[in-house]
Order: sequence, then C-alpha cells, then structure tokens
Amino acid sequence: MGSKKEGLIQIVGAENVLDDPGTLEAWSKDQSLAAPLSPWFVVRPKDAVQVQALVVWANETGTPLVPVSSGGPHFLGDTVPSAPEAVIVDLSGMNAILRIDPRNRMAVIEPGVTYAQFDAALAGKGLRIARPLAPRANKSVVASLLERTPTVIPRLNYNLPEPLRTCGVVWGTGEVAFTGEAGYGPKSLEDQWKRGGAQVDPKGPGATDLMRLVTGAQGSMGIVIWASVRLDVAPTVHEYTFVPGQTLEELTGFWQRLTRTRLGDEVAVLNAAQLAQLVGKDAAEVEALRQELPPWVVVVGLAGAALFPEERLAVQRKDLDAIVQACGLKRVPALPGAGQADVASVFEGCSGEPHWKIRYRGASQQVFFLSTLEKVSFLVATVQAAAEAAGIPSAEVGVYVQPQHQGVVQHVELTLPYDPANRKQASRMKAVIAGASQDAIQGGAYFSRPYGDWADMVYARDADARHLLRLAKGIVDPKNVLNPGKLCF
Repeated sequence: MGSKKEGLIQIVGAENVLDDPGTLEAWSKDQSLAAPLSPWFVVRPKDAVQVQALVVWANETGTPLVPVSSGGPHFLGDTVPSAPEAVIVDLSGMNAILRIDPRNRMAVIEPGVTYAQFDAALAGKGLRIARPLAPRANKSVVASLLERTPTVIPRLNYNLPEPLRTCGVVWGTGEVAFTGEAGYGPKSLEDQWKRGGAQVDPKGPGATDLMRLVTGAQGSMGIVIWASVRLDVAPTVHEYTFVPGQTLEELTGFWQRLTRTRLGDEVAVLNAAQLAQLVGKDAAEVEALRQELPPWVVVVGLAGAALFPEERLAVQRKDLDAIVQACGLKRVPALPGAGQADVASVFEGCSGEPHWKIRYRGASQQVFFLSTLEKVSFLVATVQAAAEAAGIPSAEVGVYVQPQHQGVVQHVELTLPYDPANRKQASRMKAVIAGASQDAIQGGAYFSRPYGDWADMVYARDADARHLLRLAKGIVDPKNVLNPGKLCF
C-alpha cells in the first residue's frame, strides 16, 4: 500500500492523495442500495496529463480506478467501488470552460464543470444548454450527458446523448483518443480551432462512432478529459402552461401530438407526487402540495428567441390551444402552489438543498427505463403496484415521463420515497426495487442505463450484447482497471 501511495504522490502531488478515514468513508457509499466498499485512496488530478499517467500506473499496478466528476450526493451506485483496493479519481478540479463558440453554438468543457458554473458562464452570452430536470448544482455537465440523463426539451434531443458531441478520452490502456470530428485533426484543441475546427460532428473518426463507447459506460471504458456540447439560443421570452388530467391515459395523445409537431420547448409529464417533490421546499410543503395538485399534468414551456419573440409566443399559444381543444382537455396558466417562477426554477435551474430526491422522506430510490408511448401507462401501473404491495402508498410514488429523441421514445422514472431511519422500511427497499424492476422488464421496459443490480437483469437476457460489450472492453481496457464490476464487466 505504501508503494502505491508513493506512486500516486509522484503523479498528482501529496496534497491530492487522500486516505484519511473520513474521506474514505464518504466515498465508500452513496444514496443507492449498492454494497458499501471503501476505496484505498482518493486522488484529484488537475489535468489530462495526470489522468493519463494515473491510468498507465493503474495498468502497471493492477489497481482499479473509479472516475467521478460530480459532487455528492450520488444516487446510482456507479461511484461506489465494486472491487477492493480501488482508487477514486475525483475529476471535479478539472473544471475549465475551454471555449464558448457563439457562432457555431458550441462549447468545450472539462469534466468537472458543473451546471451551476456553466449556467453562470452562459448567462451573459444569450446561450443555454439543454439540461436535465432540476440537476443538483454540483452535478457535472459532462457526466450527466455521458450517462444519457434525459433532457427536458424533446425537439432539441436529436439522439439520446444530445447535446454531447465529441470528446477526448483516455482509454483503459492509457492511450488518448479524440472522438467524432475531433478525431480527424491533431490531438490539440487549440490547433484544431486555429484551422477552423469546432468539434461539432459526433460521428467518427472514419467509420467508427467511438463516442458511443463511453456513453452509458459508467466510466468503465475510458475517462473523458474534455467534451464538446451543443448550445442553443436562450429565449428572451419564456412562459409555462399546464394541461392537467385525472389519469395518465387521457394525456397520452396530447403530449404525443406536441412532440410530433415539435411544438413548445419543455414538455414533461408529472404526477402530483413528483411535482410536489420538485417544488416543495420541505417535507410538510411537499405533503400539502401533493394533496392539492391535480393527479397528472403535462408541463409545456413556450419560448421565443431572436426575431419577433412575442409573435412566436403568440403563435405557439394559438397552436397549443388548438391541440388542447382537439384532445378534449384544458390548459391553465398556473397550478396550486406551483406558479411560473416555481416551475421555471425546476426546468431552468438547479435543485435547491436538500436535493429534491431526499426532500420528502429523507431518502428515495428510483426505477427508470425507456418505453414506447403505448406501454407507458401499463409500466407505470406495474411499478406502482409493486410499491403498493410492499407498503409504499402509490400516491407517494413520484412519476416523471420525459419524451426523448423528439418524442420517439419515453423516459419513464418513478421515485419511491422512504425514511432511512425506519429500519424495516429501509431494509426492504432492495427487494422492492428488484421486484418492481423485474416486473417492468417483463412488461417491456428497456433498462438502457443498467446501474447496480439492473445490470444482471439486463445482460442475463441479452447474451449477444454482453459478448460484444466484453469484446469492446477487452480492446480499450484489457486489464479491466476502469470501474471493474459495473455493467457486465
């Protein structure tokens, strides 16, 4: 252990190698149900050169590395070591915004850049990035996009990793690669910029699509040292409107027509419990809102930017009213306890503290997957029934449906809140989540981001995918040093 520590100190400096009990304990677990396991060290590299040196060192010493770029709390188990004697590679200090290119609406950022930091940098430039629903302020933009966290503007979601475009990667071998358009030029961003490159096209180099290898990989293929992301023009006028319903089924046709016609910006479907958890500031307020809000609501953001923004907004309102009327529904400008400012903070800002996922009962677990539109209601009812059977009232289960890929697919997410101090309730959550997930898979849910125990459920059913992923892993990380134990590795 001493020689390993000396090797790490030579790479990142003594002040960036942490092994005190408090730090190791904090990194040994998260909010998920993953089994706790303490790492040996936490290291904080400051640049790509040190990251590459760490990966080379890991290959020489056979040491597992767990790359992490977001601040806590973590919820998915991917940052908890699955192999003993691991080293956490904390990339949060690599937080430079390397370039903002208004002409091409692109930015190049390091993995430690957070949503709060990036929002502040874009605020004065009339630009924005498509973002997930109420991310925590210290959430890494790059990590969020690499893990294909759904974004809230379906018409800008051209594919699931969007707005991620190209990236620089240190593979598990220690080799550095640039993906997409960036892979055609010199391995220097500055040289590419001098030649007019903007790192826009994610495909390539050549016939490959290397960026796909690192998306959804939980840091098990390579460590991303920079990424280019697509930006959009920030609206100058922006308002939210709401279409409530008593059941999810009565709203399905409405949000399908919205996404099919690319009407509006933000389009999301929430039940009362989910919206209350997002908007309520404490447990009492969440409970009161849950009782007051309509059972289901489609939130629609209307926006105008650049030329004639008010006129754009007026046209969208007119088109929206026509669809609402055709579907036999009504739209309202506000909901009880959830006005324009409340909803804007959820869709355009970061979550307050405590994070909305733990605000109601102190802890929660999520079940999320992709589905085609016609299966959404059935799958939601399936997971709710599993929760109800385990003693979790379905009325308290938050439901969030987010159209993705311009409405081609639906991200379905259910939040099951519980009291971590209640030993009986906490001890049964693992079985509840496992049972609900198995039922959802049997019903046709696609777990495209298989964290923790979901990995066994998913890859046990798809031997071909498992085989191909292991082949790819063997090429880019033959010694299995990057986050071993995750996915099917």
